[in-house]
Amino acid sequence: MRRMMRSAVVATAALLAAATLGACSGGSSGGSTDAGSGDYKGPKVTVAFWNGFTGGNALQLVPKLIDQFNSEHPNIVVKSSPMQWDDLDAKMPLALKAGKGPDLAVAHGEDVATYAAQGLVLPADKTVKTLGYSEDDFPTSVLASGRYDGHQYGLPWSVTPLGLFINRTALSEAGLDPNTAPTDAASTKQALEALKAAGRQGEWVSGYRYNDGLEFESLLWQFGGDLFSKDLTKPTFNSDAGVQALTYMTDKIKDGYSPPNVAEGGTLKAFITGDSAFSWQGVWSTSDPALQGVDWTATAVPLIGTQRAVRTGSTDWMFMRNKNQDKNKTAAAVTFVQWMNAHSLDWASTGELPALNSVREDPELLQKYPKLAPFIGELPYARYYPAKPGIGAVIKLITPGIDEAMLGKKTPKQALDDAAVQAEQLLKRNESQYGG
Repeated sequence: MRRMMRSAVVATAALLAAATLGACSGGSSGGSTDAGSGDYKGPKVTVAFWNGFTGGNALQLVPKLIDQFNSEHPNIVVKSSPMQWDDLDAKMPLALKAGKGPDLAVAHGEDVATYAAQGLVLPADKTVKTLGYSEDDFPTSVLASGRYDGHQYGLPWSVTPLGLFINRTALSEAGLDPNTAPTDAASTKQALEALKAAGRQGEWVSGYRYNDGLEFESLLWQFGGDLFSKDLTKPTFNSDAGVQALTYMTDKIKDGYSPPNVAEGGTLKAFITGDSAFSWQGVWSTSDPALQGVDWTATAVPLIGTQRAVRTGSTDWMFMRNKNQDKNKTAAAVTFVQWMNAHSLDWASTGELPALNSVREDPELLQKYPKLAPFIGELPYARYYPAKPGIGAVIKLITPGIDEAMLGKKTPKQALDDAAVQAEQLLKRNESQYGG
């Protein structure tokens, strides 16, 4: 999955290094994507589109969609430049400052505010209105997650919740009903005990960000906690709710439901081989070719805590602010985004859910991709990261704490407390660096 391949260190360093450049650009004010109706009628232009769609079905699908769009719009030529996400993050700031960056780009939702704070993105408030988009056109909260400092900067393209993957063969071999999935803590424990009695460790866990870090965040919210204080100045993931969440995960090792010291990517590998029966995985794994030949299904993540919640990411369109940005190219980019959102049904083949409700609710989508149904059902209670510059880098600091607890080096409480100290320091540095 493309997020797993992304280098957090390189990406974070690139974005942080560019903050100084952003401070010189006027921050988040000035300019807009005011592009009328979204039906570009101006002179012929070429729109430079940067993205990280370098693998899987997306690598073939994006060019096909662009070719179709270009053939229907003789005055617009969209030119796609796919690259690794870390390369995109590293190249973007300097390229924009030189007037050689993209007119349009796609970013992970948690990075939009960081780009915006550096003055690299045009506000899209008028675009949202002229295209007729509103909160009701997208899953709950996702449009707001692309809003920073009073302006809309990210327009949703796709959303990516976690789900509970179920290896039906593993359940059958253990004498369990392959059509019955655990829905809460009690039924999960019952199933894992039955698997254990049959000689199978049923749900492997590790200390790595994908997907166990995302499972921790989901559980944190389920137990009533949150990652940060309401003003986003202090980490709160080390609360009692956080300790409950991490303890639930470490107990899987203590109780024999998972081996210790699982390697990165080991949870999915164990699921594919049938060594485990359950795995919290992102919807992107539905498109993993390694699952071909595996008798699997998926369902919503169980309600382990007291309230339904699931960690969900997004990818967002951004209209970029090149030096001397051509308004015609921006207007053409708006037309392209509107068209792509309206034609995004087959984006589900990449393992990501189209963000536009009207597309996702088209009956054809589940006819073609029936295993996406439980992920779609989770969207009303999906949770996204807050829109704050540098927040992605702060959240990544939780991962070492999870790993130390998983390895038994620290208690869940001590591991989270130590991670919170580092997170608070970075929050303060970000506040100084970005000014909010």
